Amino acid sequence: MLLGAIADDLTGAVELAGMLAAGGMPVALVLDDAPVPRGLGAVVVALPSRVAAVEEARAGFARAADALLAAGAERLFFKYCATFDSTPEGNIGPCADLLMDRVGADFTIFAPTFPEVERRVFMGHLFVGAQLVSNSPKRFDPLTPMTEPDLVKVLAPQTRRRVGLIPLHVTAQGAEAVGRQVAALRADGVSYAIADAGTEEDLATLARASWDWRLTTGGSNLAAHFPAIWRERGLLPSAEAVPPLRAGGHGAVLAGSCSDRTREQVEHFAARHPVLRIELAQMESPEAVLRNAVAWALPLLESGPICVTTAGDPEAVSAAQSRLGRDGAARAAEGLLGTLAVALVGAGVRRLLVAGGESSGAVIRALGITRLSVAPYVSPGIGVCAAEAPVPLALCLKSGKLGPVDMFETVLERMRA
Repeated sequence: MLLGAIADDLTGAVELAGMLAAGGMPVALVLDDAPVPRGLGAVVVALPSRVAAVEEARAGFARAADALLAAGAERLFFKYCATFDSTPEGNIGPCADLLMDRVGADFTIFAPTFPEVERRVFMGHLFVGAQLVSNSPKRFDPLTPMTEPDLVKVLAPQTRRRVGLIPLHVTAQGAEAVGRQVAALRADGVSYAIADAGTEEDLATLARASWDWRLTTGGSNLAAHFPAIWRERGLLPSAEAVPPLRAGGHGAVLAGSCSDRTREQVEHFAARHPVLRIELAQMESPEAVLRNAVAWALPLLESGPICVTTAGDPEAVSAAQSRLGRDGAARAAEGLLGTLAVALVGAGVRRLLVAGGESSGAVIRALGITRLSVAPYVSPGIGVCAAEAPVPLALCLKSGKLGPVDMFETVLERMRA
């Protein structure tokens, strides 16, 4: 196993596995504590750790790392979101610390740059398009707001290790220059470095500088450059074609993300298809809401795809959190969507699109799915995968912030057998 990867949410895991598959790597995606398969070039473990308590997140990473290493992983990769978001206590730093100790490493980089969606790092500062992340809509995220754009300052309080910087002018000089900067940082007692990058060429440079490290961290498209490097070095055979992942049966969307993009996608879908909006702040009985949602959805499925959403605008989110608490509102939405997914699959839904990382994880766990086959990556936010149990399903698990505005309808159609 050339790479054992751990992602801090399910949609990120699907994206990473899809990029590795697009690079011609045999890859499997497993959830939580499911057995890690042997005999593959890469295995990605998805953990719901981004907003978990620190010790819970560290315990999950410990189990995943031990399982990957026991299955023969030669190196580990920690995948987090391109917006580098977590709670103030973690969990990027604490989980990286654990992985460093597990593999006995003394240095690694942090490279969240994702040029395809205009996430770039310059002098350690994260930009979303032309804005600092702290001036972007991400500052209003209900769970992990990003109000500090300097990633050195974001990471430093989360770890006992010293944090430094690999500036863009060094990255632009190539992998050897990055290696010299790494050596200088290590000599100065630095163990972690935020790596500036603005383009895919910059990420390819960082990948060439770190392809044989025991631990690397970053966004999915840093790891996407590894397969070509390993193939050049004779470590990976030629790529094989992967058949499309499709299924028959009804189609449905479950939207839990409250991001601007997901709400735009819901509105676009609502112009042609039925949409049920659940107001968490007004919910008296989860059981009654679920019964009503199932009764609403089942008669409509024969006529085409439907959508159920718990996503609201910032005022609705604030109202729900005021009544249920931040974590309580998130758990209520995830619990409803997970239970509803079970009912919909029982009614013949076989093509399911879920919007939101935590929502995707809740739905997959409610369905009892522990392993996924992932289609090669096509574009941001469109992570198509398939499960064989409890029944054959085609799934799109999308990050709340990503994907074209019309993707609900088009992806459900693309997944039709």
